[in-house]
Amino acid sequence: MRFPWKLNYDLTKYIIANKLNKIDKYPLVLMLEPTHLCNLACSGCGRIREYADTIQEIMSLEECLASVDECPAPVVTITGGEPFLYPPIFDLIKGVLARGKHIYFCTNGLLLEKALESMEPHPNFTLNVHMDGLEETHDRILERKGTFRTAMAAIAKAKERGFRVCTNTTIFKETDLVEIEMLFSQLTDLGVDGILVAPGFGYEAVGEKLFLERREIERKFEQVYEMSKRFRFYSTPMYLKFLKGERKLECTPWGNPTRNPRGWKAPCYLITDTHYSSFREMMEKTDWSKYGVGKDERCAQCMMHCGFEPTVVTEVGKNWKDIWEMIVWNLT
Repeated sequence: MRFPWKLNYDLTKYIIANKLNKIDKYPLVLMLEPTHLCNLACSGCGRIREYADTIQEIMSLEECLASVDECPAPVVTITGGEPFLYPPIFDLIKGVLARGKHIYFCTNGLLLEKALESMEPHPNFTLNVHMDGLEETHDRILERKGTFRTAMAAIAKAKERGFRVCTNTTIFKETDLVEIEMLFSQLTDLGVDGILVAPGFGYEAVGEKLFLERREIERKFEQVYEMSKRFRFYSTPMYLKFLKGERKLECTPWGNPTRNPRGWKAPCYLITDTHYSSFREMMEKTDWSKYGVGKDERCAQCMMHCGFEPTVVTEVGKNWKDIWEMIVWNLT
């Protein structure tokens, strides 16, 4: 099975419960950013630029856990910044797991090997290491030499110790897909459990011409889709078909709500119009009809997984062919 049995069970039960209760808008993944502090200044990162004035602010452990309690999503992505820089990070991990939630822990991998000494594998815990190319490319994008080797060594160590590990790769305008295929081969040889891949989002705060426009995304992802037949992708088939222009999907901006030191970020993980003090306030006060392709110019080129993978959940149930494809994909 591509995903752990317990994750499949908990997500399915949660989705069915919302449908039975006629709840149309519900979150699937809480994007928790306890800090925006980072040990890198990556070329494509909008966070360290967007929150430059408040980057020293961090959430308390109590605030983090209260946010997990407040948001009913069964999955919590702990991200940042670099979450290993958050002082009570290991207490946060234990607290989220104690609540029965599933964690995807996003890291650049530089502090991972040392952090493994303070963690134990857990069936609800997955490490997600960002890898954007082979050594020269990865180090250039992260703007520090040695990051590729450090991350790869940490992945190997994590697998040796029994952790579930996936990787996340961003496809930029200049990304060489032959190189990406070689990267995926190396990661597979290391034993990674899954690969996430998505196009970069063109943050307004990032001045570099790194990002793909929609037609460029579709051309690149025609090749990426073929790779998904050979490697263990976590990105769903329907989402990948959307990226290559074969399927049409609308964005579900509330599917992955973001909580950070400024509050509940609205309308989505990528765009910030305001921050709310509570999850309920964010859900009720955000005018969701204003956002999406054709509605807000900032959404025009966006095809990011945080907005469109949640849409797959609602779309897949409308067609038996899609249901069968997802079943086969998940079981193989």
